[in-house]
Amino acid sequence: MIGKFYPPHKGHHFLIDVAQTKVDELTVIVCDHPDQKISAQLRSEWLREIHPNVTVLTTPDDLPDEPQPWAERTIALLGKRPDFVFTSEQYGQNYAKAMNAEHVCVDAPRSQVPISATKIRLAPYAHWEYLSPPVREYFALRVVLVGVESTGKTTLAAELAKELETVWVEEYGREYAERKVASDDPAWATHDFVAIAQEQQRKENLQARSANQVLICDTNAFVTGVWHERYLEHRSPEVDAISVRDKVDLYLLTIPDFPFVQDGTRDGEHIRDWMHERFLARLVETQVPVVTLDGSHERRVRKALDEIEKLLTNTRRAT
Repeated sequence: MIGKFYPPHKGHHFLIDVAQTKVDELTVIVCDHPDQKISAQLRSEWLREIHPNVTVLTTPDDLPDEPQPWAERTIALLGKRPDFVFTSEQYGQNYAKAMNAEHVCVDAPRSQVPISATKIRLAPYAHWEYLSPPVREYFALRVVLVGVESTGKTTLAAELAKELETVWVEEYGREYAERKVASDDPAWATHDFVAIAQEQQRKENLQARSANQVLICDTNAFVTGVWHERYLEHRSPEVDAISVRDKVDLYLLTIPDFPFVQDGTRDGEHIRDWMHERFLARLVETQVPVVTLDGSHERRVRKALDEIEKLLTNTRRAT
């Protein structure tokens, strides 16, 4: 089987599943062109994850659209002539014939799975149901709530996720801090923040696979870096290196105009202004859009939902 799989979707998975029922060994060849925004390596990793019993190879997409050169390339990659070629495309018959292989056409009219990679590239969010979890992780828009303690971030994150019928990621640092304070070594060190940033990012990527177009995050690794400054009075290159890998489409910054409420674990009201100013300064570095939320909880929810809808609309137009 050969194609771009740009990106893989349920139609591809159906084709692969059908092929696997008919052969002993199945090889999928992913064509790689420099103009493609999603690398062939990543597309291949997705296919291997979803179809672990399939051999996935990559090859440059540098040949003319003619059967013979692609047949010769295929035989060279496999080290032998294939017995079968599985496609849903018109090229399949001549491509298979050039290798003296049998062509098996699967769902050419796409009645079983009515989708194409072209449609998904043009509008991935309109065809979300055809994407597998790892591909959803890639496309999911990530909205991150940032702000000092006691500004309603967690409550807001949960409500936004409910309104958008999606999932959200809780703040791992809070859970870690509770264990840290109760441990025999309550003093903070860089390795603590590295662990928090790594786990926060892991949880975020995992939840993105279940997201409905948008993932809501209660803080991220970037925020962990600011807390490192708070406790150790300097930035951490290790934490910053992790935060560079953050995928963020929109930051929602909660203004500290709520009365401070001490729940027994919070650092204290005296650092709120300093932390807020650091968030403002550091957010500029990210070059990610930032929207501030102030006023009542209801006002914040309305504004956040409006901004997320704008983000979705603009992204749909751009893809």
